[in-house]
Amino acid sequence: MNQLFQCADRYLKVCTWKDMALLKFCLAAMGVLIGLQIPRRRKKEASIAAGAIFVLTYVPLMIGFLRVCLRKEK
Repeated sequence: MNQLFQCADRYLKVCTWKDMALLKFCLAAMGVLIGLQIPRRRKKEASIAAGAIFVLTYVPLMIGFLRVCLRKEK
């Protein structure tokens, strides 16, 4: 598993913003496809879980992004 993480780190060093955008679109499309398979009776629980995961991942990502942006402006 550690080798997989090291490989991902090496890949991220050579990625451009376009590569990351493609990755995000791919993951979003996969999420939609998975979401289409959830039974109606479980959609509420799935949407609550997805919303929580989104907030818990988006906020730290944006904090890091803003720190980088503010550093370059100085």
